[in-house]
Formats: sequence, structure tokens, C-alpha cells
Amino acid sequence: MGSITPYESAKGRRYRVRYRKPDRTEAEKRGFTTMREAKLYLSMVTVSKSKGEYIDPSSSRVPVRMFADSWLRSKQPPMSKPSYYMTLERAWKNHVAPVWADREISSIRRSEVQDWVSDLATQKSRTVVIRALGVLAGILDVAIDDRRLASNPARHVRNLPRRGPGKRRVYLSHDQVATLAACSAYPTLVLTLAYTGLRWGEATGLRVRSVNRLRRRFVIEENAVMIAYEIHVGTPKTHEKRSVPYPERLAPMIEQACAGKGPEGLLFGDGVNHMRNSGNKGWFANAVRRAQAFDPSIPRLTPHDLRHTAASLAISSGANVKAVQRMLGHASAAMTLDTYADLFDDDLDAVATRLNDQMPLVALPSGPQTRYARPQ
Repeated sequence: MGSITPYESAKGRRYRVRYRKPDRTEAEKRGFTTMREAKLYLSMVTVSKSKGEYIDPSSSRVPVRMFADSWLRSKQPPMSKPSYYMTLERAWKNHVAPVWADREISSIRRSEVQDWVSDLATQKSRTVVIRALGVLAGILDVAIDDRRLASNPARHVRNLPRRGPGKRRVYLSHDQVATLAACSAYPTLVLTLAYTGLRWGEATGLRVRSVNRLRRRFVIEENAVMIAYEIHVGTPKTHEKRSVPYPERLAPMIEQACAGKGPEGLLFGDGVNHMRNSGNKGWFANAVRRAQAFDPSIPRLTPHDLRHTAASLAISSGANVKAVQRMLGHASAAMTLDTYADLFDDDLDAVATRLNDQMPLVALPSGPQTRYARPQ
């Protein structure tokens, strides 16, 4: 069991708890102001030992940074996408390490984590706050796995920043897409993005061998992402290969893009180097500015906005949510609905119209208390 003994200190009588750890070595904790507190602590130690959940207090007196490197290494490619790993590394360096790196893990309280989250939320976006909290929680999970911590004070934190309205999505019409393509140095790529919903990295990672010209399909199996001005080629975002159809009217342009290139040649660009989009000074931004001169209704947009346009055009053409999900490469139809719920509003009107067509005529008796009459 253990023992409790009183002792005198400069602040008055205090109590000391002595007990044996699972390895049979002696341990003690002192400073309890009442016998009740000391007995409660000894009971907790006894129960945790019997359950095999005992954590040696001395093993918890280590800083958070001791586990950070191990956790970050577990997230390095190929375990995670390079772009995702970069966001985790930045979150650690910019937001987590300055506050928590030198704190002993046993000294961290959930109330302190909540205060940190609340303060960070006044300076940064919801995404940045939740990512930073996730990094701290993940690092402390390593300490729990090493049996240096009993519970994670960064888990189940309340009062997280609420989700804002988010950036307004841009949906171009068919005519606006045509104008943008005509004003672009790479019209085939613009039309491909707008009518297939490919991500930028998926489109620029396409190779000639990825084009099934007979069935008019793109086989998406590579994704080219620029990180710190370097192109990293890996699997698509969901790690799954998929087949995406392209319109017949795009076929001659795709045929021309394949001409003179071997199977491993890149479909877009010079066939050797992956195309880059250089922000406000790149070819796409210049194309948008030229298109706006012809059609002022065209808003500012990025290549990723053409992915939203593809979803909009597909849904307006009558595609169901499952087809749109497969085209865009979403993990589930629920994700597609969550992302583009506003585009499916017309489906509700169509449901009401179909129900109205099938609904039998019902005779209503006149009078102040009109009710539906059951058909005879």
C-alpha cells in the first residue's frame, strides 16, 4: 500500500506520501496540506498500479520538444503528402514551439491550452488554430504511448473558433469559360480544368500514356504539387487512381497536345517540365485580365476555381451527386454534397414538381375549418 506521515514546514504542517512503484523502488510525494488530500493521492496511486496504468511522475518531467521530432518524423513523406507535412512543420515552428516546446508535459493543464487557443484565434484563422492544436495534441499522444502521461490536456478542448462563411466560390458560365480559354496562352488546359474538374496538380501531372483517346478518358494517377518552388510528384490527393471523362469537343485539342510526345511525355507544356502557375504575374492571371476586358462579368479567379466551375456545369447538365463525386475524386458523396450543397438546390424544386405530378387530387370541404378529405 504505502504510508502517510506528517512533517513541519515553513508554511505549517504538511503530509508526505510514500509508496512503492511497480518496479519495487520507493517513491514519495510531499506537500499535501491535509490528511484527506494525502489519502486520496495514495488511493489513486494504488488503483492505477492495480490497473497497470501507473505513470511515474519523474518520467513526466520532460519538455514537449522531446517528443516533437519523433512525431514530425512519423508525418514525413511518404507517410503524408509533402504539402500536408509542410503545414504541420510550419504550425510547430510558428505557433506551438514558441509556447510549449520547453514546458514539462506533466505541468500542462487543459485550461492553459484553452487560453492559448482562444488567444491564437484572435490573431489567426480557424484553420491555423485547429492545425496548431492538432500538432500539440499529436505530440502529447506520443508521450501517452510512451507511458509518460496519463491523459492528453490538448484533446477535447472546447470553444474552438467557429467556421466562418468561407471564400465565395466562383462559377463561370459556358460562355465565360470560352472567353477565358480564348484569352489564354494555354486554352486546352483551361478547357480541361473547366470541363473535367481536375485539380491543378492532377492536370499538370498528366502524361500522354494517361490519355485514353478511344474512350475519351484521363487516368489520374499522379499529382504534381509545388512546394517551396520545387515540384513534388506523388499520388492523387485521395491516393486512389480514377478515370475522368472529357467532352468530345475537347478531343481534337487533346490529340494535338499529345502530338510529338512519347508515352512518358507530359500532356501540357513542353512535355518535359511540369507547368507552373506563378500567381498574380503568371499566364493564368494574365488570361483572366484579358478576358475581363472582353467580358467585365468575369470575376477574379484562380485555376482551382475552374474545378468549382466544372462541378457547377456538370450538376446543371443533370449529373447526379455520385457522378460528380467520381469526377472530382472526392472521398465520398457526402463530401461532394457538403462542398456543393448550394448547387443542388434546384433538385429540391424538381422533387416537389415530381411529387406534385404524382399527387392525387383531393377534394376539400368548404367551411372555416377546412381539412383534407380522405379519398373515397
